[in-house]
Amino acid sequence: MPTETNGAADKQLTMKVVSHIQKLIETGVLRAGNKIPPEREFATQLKISRASLRAGIGYLAAMGVLNVRHGVGTFVAEEARAVDSFSMHLLSAFNGFKPKQMFEARLVLEGGLAAMAAERGGDLHFAVMAEEVTEMYATFDDPQEYLIHDVRFHRAIADAAGNPILAVLMETVVSAMYDDRRRTVEQSSDLRQSADMHRTIYRAIRARDAVAARKAMEQHLRLAESAQVSEPVPRTRNGRKGASVKGAATARRP
Repeated sequence: MPTETNGAADKQLTMKVVSHIQKLIETGVLRAGNKIPPEREFATQLKISRASLRAGIGYLAAMGVLNVRHGVGTFVAEEARAVDSFSMHLLSAFNGFKPKQMFEARLVLEGGLAAMAAERGGDLHFAVMAEEVTEMYATFDDPQEYLIHDVRFHRAIADAAGNPILAVLMETVVSAMYDDRRRTVEQSSDLRQSADMHRTIYRAIRARDAVAARKAMEQHLRLAESAQVSEPVPRTRNGRKGASVKGAATARRP
């Protein structure tokens, strides 16, 4: 799969796909349940690489606008809505932060959201979480698809918490999380451990144990930070090692 050498250019192409698909939905060209055009055809229309197209589609799937059905195709979600423009505007700002800073912010925000979800979530929220956890276990062989369900799980928790202000903040965080993580998820060494942690969080929330839910979320994020830092350095198309996850983030700082 081709890789972009410039992070800003990569993000610009991703957002080009996002904007184009959103416009098709807003104008009624694509409606809920419709299947989007085949990958090769769509990439040709947009005059971009298939890799960039996949990045945009993955982003919209992670945000709940599209549903990717393995082996079937990609469809407009029944509950499709526009990706929050505020989140999209701030997405580039997150690239100037170090991974440690992002994880610290997530610890504060998501620990509280998990506790609130345990106290306020309903059966429909729990069903969505359960579905995303099930999909994580089914996609160990496809890290990019696994990542989509990982992000959707965290969004489901924010929805269950029932606070629209925190939901907007979380939407921005998961946008940045997906955008950064999709470049490195192929290097993940143990997706099963990650899925197990998500299942533990889900079970605590479903049991309405706010203390256990917060604790499980914080443990998951700390383990995720440690695992991401220790991941092997991804290689570029010419076989050379690229910047490390930590180093790449630092290099993007203004």
